[in-house]
Amino acid sequence: MKETDSQRVEIYTDGACRGNPGPGGWGVLLRFGDNEKELCGGEYNTTNNRMELTAAIKGLTAIKKGSVVTLTTDSKYVRNGITQWITNWKNKGWRTANKQQVKNQDLWQQLDELSQNHNITWDWVRGHSGHRENEIADVLANRGIDGLEVSQ
Repeated sequence: MKETDSQRVEIYTDGACRGNPGPGGWGVLLRFGDNEKELCGGEYNTTNNRMELTAAIKGLTAIKKGSVVTLTTDSKYVRNGITQWITNWKNKGWRTANKQQVKNQDLWQQLDELSQNHNITWDWVRGHSGHRENEIADVLANRGIDGLEVSQ
């Protein structure tokens, strides 16, 4: 894929959970040129890791055509899973090195499939460290949980 500015997208993601498991939310800040778009949502009974994965999935799903993407997450689980662990999991029939079933396999498979459509750089940033876009994604993830509580 030829990289052009019109195809460059930045995605900042975060997941949150009140209790683990418990009600959880995901947040995404998308940047395309000078434009930013915020997305968020939640689930009633989930885990923090599922929300971190869901945020990345929702961010990539929002991109309508193949793009050069920088996806920044504060989850080492997401970053390491997609950049280091997933190849072995797939080769071992979605089993870990300890022969256990991979947790959140459904979400990993979705993320893997969506990743094939883009040229993605997976970046990690320390959460709650004042990184502007990560802080926005955190607010959005918590808004996703708040939306659940309001709609009950």
